Amino acid sequence: MNKIGFIGGGKMANAIINGIIASDIYIPAQITASARTEETLKHLKKEFNINTTLDNKEVVKNSKIIILAVKPFILKDILNEIKEYITKEHLIISIAAGISVKTIEDILKTQSIIRVMPNTPSLVNKGMSAICCGKDVSNEQRNCVLKIFNSVGETIITEEKYIDIITAISGSSPAFYYYFINSIAKAGEKLGLDYNTSLKLSAQTALGAAEMILKTKIPPEKLIENVTTKGGCTEAGNEVLKENNISDIIFDTIDKTAKKAHELGKN
Repeated sequence: MNKIGFIGGGKMANAIINGIIASDIYIPAQITASARTEETLKHLKKEFNINTTLDNKEVVKNSKIIILAVKPFILKDILNEIKEYITKEHLIISIAAGISVKTIEDILKTQSIIRVMPNTPSLVNKGMSAICCGKDVSNEQRNCVLKIFNSVGETIITEEKYIDIITAISGSSPAFYYYFINSIAKAGEKLGLDYNTSLKLSAQTALGAAEMILKTKIPPEKLIENVTTKGGCTEAGNEVLKENNISDIIFDTIDKTAKKAHELGKN
């Protein structure tokens, strides 16, 4: 598996290409990427010095590992375009939300399919990726994919039935965290603090809070208790969150996002 190809040259493709080169998993000469515009290809060439092409079929011919880094609504068209060039030697990796392993298998007539749900913090090597495998994926292939996505963050292996939920929890939720962080920053600004200072305070605090959960293994409920003093400032804020049913709002957000991911696979 000494050559890898990317169909699609957007942000996630850029993040993965950067990660595999920085981790010495592949050298630029082993990587080929296709995109719809010359502008995107020029960026990829300048940034990574990889092989580029406007022809998706050329990527398949030149690579044994293919990462499908395109939007869900065009994935089926891409699959139909390349299907006659897919062999049993190819490993197909899809990062498109909502499109099942079976859908890809049925079009490409191969079962060497791995579906991955990464997220955009992969751009700063803090990504979270969930991986599920098709029927004919070997341990070697699975470990290869784990290595690729570990180069941009953390990975878990999961069953496909959970992928739509994971899409909501880690794939889409960076946007929800940004919303929350920005809302806190804007509240600080509204109360008299300059926005940039308020944003730094909010973002760094979010980062530190996440590290506390991951590194101490203390349950979030206990961490909340540790910060909250009876009759104190944090308790006053917690009461506002409870009164406004923040837990219900968050559940509805994740639930609707997961349902949308499921709907994408039906279209």
